[in-house]
Amino acid sequence: MGTHTKLSDGARVAIIGADGMLGRMVAALAPSNVELILCTLPEFDIAKFDVVSAQLSLMRPDFIINCAAVTDVDGCESRPEQAYAVNADGPGHLAMVAAQIDATLMHISTDFVFSGTRSTLDLAPYDETHPPEPISIYGASKRQGEIRVETSPLHDYFIVRTSWLYGPWGKNFVETIIRLAHEREILSIISDQVGTPTFTGDLASVIWALLKTDHYGLYHYSNAGQCSWYEFACEIVECLQQRDNELKVKQVKPIATEEYSLPAKRPAYSVLSKDKIVAATGIVVPSWRWSLRKYLDERNQSADD
Repeated sequence: MGTHTKLSDGARVAIIGADGMLGRMVAALAPSNVELILCTLPEFDIAKFDVVSAQLSLMRPDFIINCAAVTDVDGCESRPEQAYAVNADGPGHLAMVAAQIDATLMHISTDFVFSGTRSTLDLAPYDETHPPEPISIYGASKRQGEIRVETSPLHDYFIVRTSWLYGPWGKNFVETIIRLAHEREILSIISDQVGTPTFTGDLASVIWALLKTDHYGLYHYSNAGQCSWYEFACEIVECLQQRDNELKVKQVKPIATEEYSLPAKRPAYSVLSKDKIVAATGIVVPSWRWSLRKYLDERNQSADD
């Protein structure tokens, strides 16, 4: 299709990690006029360059959307080789082959590339110019993935960093809180880590909107506003109480990070600025509360159907 191609009728789009939480949503919200190629493990392993090269050379997609990643933040600490193979080498392989077959790459990254240790005087959302400084293997491997794309021969690429992702078809914080609210009377939730939840449906819509432009480069996207994990959990429980009579939970209790020991360090503050992506696409960014309610309503609806 030649260089600088915007998404158009009949475009062939390969979704990598198409059976994951985000990959399934990206496929579900694809424009009807594009041809989807769904790539999943074990046949399509982004950690293996020869596999990526052979398969993509055969498929000849015009666009590649990479939703594949090792996202188990604590698991990455004990399995760094796997984290780097998938999160760093993988995007590099995709970028190399995309350059060879003249495809555009959309790569999804994370707020965990930041340390989150900004002083309280400087708690402005992170924009795309802020220097990354990861504090976990997960964050470091994802940052390496960004670098591999940025330093590859490929010019036509997008990198979108997102945060606190939830939605259907996957393990995530919202689904965990829903389960625990039916099992326990007291939920103890970390209150000193602040970021922004992101509904996969909103992120997927933005991915497709960005592909319709040729404004290549690095972007941030999450829902609007910010909260702590504790505030997020309180909102989830409050929404559930309006819809569900069988909850066991009576109290959501705030705790400090140091009271809850985990292998990987997390950013204490990782709110992302959406100004650049709004300017590029003209999208309206829904608030995290609005999107959460929408998700829970849809989830309820499909349970009733």
